[in-house]
Amino acid sequence: MGAIGVSLLKLGIKVSKRTIQRYLPPETSPSTSPSNQNWSIFLRNHADQIWACDFTQVHTIFFAPLFVFVIIELSSRRIVHTAVTSHPTDAWVAQQLREATPWGEHPRFLIRDNDSKYGTHFTAVAAGSGIETIRTPVRAPNANAFCERLLASLHRECLDHMLILSERHLARVVREYAGYFNHARPHQGIGQRIPVPPKVEPPQTGKIFAFPVLGGLHHDYRRAA
Repeated sequence: MGAIGVSLLKLGIKVSKRTIQRYLPPETSPSTSPSNQNWSIFLRNHADQIWACDFTQVHTIFFAPLFVFVIIELSSRRIVHTAVTSHPTDAWVAQQLREATPWGEHPRFLIRDNDSKYGTHFTAVAAGSGIETIRTPVRAPNANAFCERLLASLHRECLDHMLILSERHLARVVREYAGYFNHARPHQGIGQRIPVPPKVEPPQTGKIFAFPVLGGLHHDYRRAA
C-alpha cells in the first residue's frame, strides 16, 4: 500500500491500493543522461559504454613540443587508441576518432574536456558515429579521472625516464607502452587483472621468463608453454 496508505490508516481511513495508484504520478524510467544522475553513479552504471580521451604535452631533447592523444575504455581500462603530433588541429583529432572507431565499433558516450582542439570536425565525426560527447566541467580534471590516471601513469612509468628525439620516436614509445599497459600490466581498479586478457589460458606451472619492455624499463613475466 505504501507510505500514503499507511498514513491514511493511522487516521482511520482505509483506501485500496488501486485508488492510491490512480492519484500517484506515473512512473518514469530514469534517464541515462549524466545530467540526471550523480556523476560517479553514471560512470559506474555505464562504464562499458563509455570511452574517454585527453591530451598530454611532451618535449623533445631539442625542446620542441609534442602532443600525445589517448582514448581509453572505462570498464576494461583498455587503451583504445594513441597518436602523436606537433600540431593537434581539429581535423587531426577528428581523424584520430575515425581511426579509433573502425567497422562501427564505438562507445555510446565519449568524455572530453573543453579544449579548443575538439572543434566542429570532431563533433561531426562523433555525431556521425552515434557517439554522445560529454564535456567535463571547466577546471574539473577529476571528472575525467580515468584518462588523467592513464596519462599520469604514462609519464611516471615511461616518459619521465625517456629522452624523446622526435615525433616518430615518441609515437613508437607510446605505442609500446600501450601494448604493455593493455596486455601485461595489472590494474588495481579491475581487481589486478589486465585490460586485454590472453585468448588462451596461460599455463599454471613451468619456468617463468622475463620479457623486457621499453628497453628493460619494465618486464612482462610469462610461464613457458
